[in-house]
Amino acid sequence: MLAAYAARIDADQPLAALEVGDLEVASTPGGALVPGDWVEVEVRAAALNHHDLFSLQGVGLPARACPMVLGCDAAGVTADGDEVLVHAVINDPSFTGPDSTADPRRSLLSERYPGTLAERVRVPRTNLIAKPAELSFAEAACLPTAWLTAYRMLFTQSGLRPGNTVLTQGAGGGVATALVLLARHAGLRVWVTSRSAERGERAVRLGAHAWFPSGERLPERVDAVMESVGAATWSHSINSLKPGGAVVICGTTSGAEPAKAELTKIFFKPLRVIGSTMGTQDELTDLVSMLVSTGLRPVIDSTYPLADARDAFARLESGAAFGKVVLAAE
Repeated sequence: MLAAYAARIDADQPLAALEVGDLEVASTPGGALVPGDWVEVEVRAAALNHHDLFSLQGVGLPARACPMVLGCDAAGVTADGDEVLVHAVINDPSFTGPDSTADPRRSLLSERYPGTLAERVRVPRTNLIAKPAELSFAEAACLPTAWLTAYRMLFTQSGLRPGNTVLTQGAGGGVATALVLLARHAGLRVWVTSRSAERGERAVRLGAHAWFPSGERLPERVDAVMESVGAATWSHSINSLKPGGAVVICGTTSGAEPAKAELTKIFFKPLRVIGSTMGTQDELTDLVSMLVSTGLRPVIDSTYPLADARDAFARLESGAAFGKVVLAAE
């Protein structure tokens, strides 16, 4: 089948490790064998994430697992004709509990098992939720990673209430655009930072109340910061919080080792530092319901056919995308 896959690992030039072509999953030497009772989904749309670039660099994907089909997000159709979204968190069979992200042995599709950037993907039946007719396949494919991450950060982890002020570090990525739209709809005052005036202004047109240059002192402190950048913005995030405020961190795209840990400020203010990763299937179901009832829709930067996945990856790697980059069959 046609797939976009990591043929090898290249820490310095991730796109050099990307191949687009025929790959039979059954012949893949790496990863884990797909259980026979998993359900096959014909992929109609799949969204790219920075996770895919990290995989090509060997983050979470060892060389021995290559070739590995990339991709976490998908929406498609089962053999029974059901239109579905794929929840990408794969739990260990022994795990029990309501929060799938608490499983220390969990993985995402494309880490141990083939991912979604292919004509077909196989997943546990329990990882499927119904795609409502109100959402296109491309829109639905944007939800399981970036939008679910933003939803959990805001509504499960942060403790924010309507009227509070939230700062999102960075403007324009999939998680950032989701945070702006969800937070504005929830009645929060929404601020963003950006190194680009054009992207900051686009975030304001999307729904942010204001944007500020990255690292600039804010006019007042905020109740919470949504952090996905990491080292480059960590000190600014800590210094931007009110006493008792929270920084919710879901990623470290600029690196995981900040110049200063800011520990004194964290315990003296005191501040809360909350880790957040992906979300549960129940949260994904609630997110889908929220979009149906409110009319909110993901921002899609661009759409490519699967055969042009290399161009889609180049768009993602360039940092120029505003919203999600999608591979779609429709």
